Amino acid sequence: MATDGSKLPEASAPKPDAPKPDIKVEKKLPNPNPIYKYMGLGENFRPKLPSRNWMIFLSITGSFTAAIIYDKREQRRAQRKWCKLVEHIAKEPLDPKSMPRKLTVFLEGPPADGLRSAQDHFKLYVKPILVASGLDWEFIQGRKEGDVRAELAERIRKSRLPPAQRTEENPVLEVRSKSGIQEFDGPRGDIVIGRHTWKEYVRGLHEGWLGPLVEPVRPVVAKPAEVPIPEEIGTAVIAPPGDSPLSSDTENPLDATVIHDTSVVEGAEKVAPEPEPEKKPDEKPPKLAPFISVAEYSNAALPKELPAELDPSIPISFPHILGFLNTPRRMWRFLNRREVADSIGRETAAIILSTYRPYHTTSSNTPTSFTADDSYTSPQASSEQVPQTAEQQTALYEEEKEWHKSTRVRKEDEPERTWLEPIILDPRIASRMRRAEITAEEEERAKTFKIPEEEVEGWIKGGLRSLGRSTKEYFKKAERPVAEGLTEDEE
Repeated sequence: MATDGSKLPEASAPKPDAPKPDIKVEKKLPNPNPIYKYMGLGENFRPKLPSRNWMIFLSITGSFTAAIIYDKREQRRAQRKWCKLVEHIAKEPLDPKSMPRKLTVFLEGPPADGLRSAQDHFKLYVKPILVASGLDWEFIQGRKEGDVRAELAERIRKSRLPPAQRTEENPVLEVRSKSGIQEFDGPRGDIVIGRHTWKEYVRGLHEGWLGPLVEPVRPVVAKPAEVPIPEEIGTAVIAPPGDSPLSSDTENPLDATVIHDTSVVEGAEKVAPEPEPEKKPDEKPPKLAPFISVAEYSNAALPKELPAELDPSIPISFPHILGFLNTPRRMWRFLNRREVADSIGRETAAIILSTYRPYHTTSSNTPTSFTADDSYTSPQASSEQVPQTAEQQTALYEEEKEWHKSTRVRKEDEPERTWLEPIILDPRIASRMRRAEITAEEEERAKTFKIPEEEVEGWIKGGLRSLGRSTKEYFKKAERPVAEGLTEDEE
């Protein structure tokens, strides 16, 4: 306090901050585009980026969809290249007095799967090339192991018959011979899809050309007769009909009488034979057993009908793998089908162009022998491992490692399993086999083809392109000046 009695101002203490009102000033947003209102999205609709979860979902699905679309476009591009290479064959004139060339396609259900998967593989990769070439083809199909072998061997045996006998058995050939239509004179071609079908194809060739024309008589092992065991019910015993006093009056020899002590009582029912199961009309007969074993190849005589060169053949790859644990590999193959389409298109074009060579006797890029885990040795061939060195034996070898394990289970009373045993070749048949292979000149010519975008685009882009072209033509027609004195319809 001052001496003169005046009051001094007190030291000002720091005043606490006054609480600020919790009020957020909203920034005024510009008015939304009225087009959203006209589209029915509301007046307050504003475009914004999706959330983090939506971005992850759209990125994954968009990448996968883009990979599928790209693979599909490149698959069409590869197929169109090989289709253009063989299109000139469809334009060649045909002789009206001779049958056209016809290829044979061998299909069989893969191990542990049905025939439908093999048919889809043919439609997706092989059929477009065949349709572009204009050639005709026929199928030899099998649903289970051994069907293709039996069918091919039977066709070869029929071709070895005399012409008169073949004409009598086939009325179509008889009509053609009377009309003066000759069969196609030249190499046809066989397309074999899958390693399992290829094994049966080679086995059927040997069986048809080296085996007999009729099925050999096989020793029948007689089964022991079943002796009926008498049934005992207390003191009752079923007596045979001959010992019964009523056996002379009984018409059915299977009737029986029951003897209680010394009295005869009629109480036995007639034993009727079991009816045979009716055979369905569409049910195929069981496949025939091979007419010749692989051990008898060297002792078989060559038929005089055997040509110097057999029809060229081509084994087509059929990558087929099952199992949940193999899902990543199957997904990778699904996204890279363009490579399979290019490889199969090249091989199909080779068989269509009928350019072939002999099969090689040795192969260096595949193992020379099989291990116990990879294959099985035929009991008829040898008790040791059979080396697989010829090109026919090593064709599509990598597919056999992907077969389902249930296929390798042998059942009782199975003398031969074509899928599980190594391929046994006879030098006389193997030297006559020919493999289709495209020439270097044809492959270089295929690389020069330019495939336009319209032939490989999908239906969405194709629809937009056609819509744009039609709109452009419409406006051109509207802007075109009308000639003097003529209406627009009369111009």
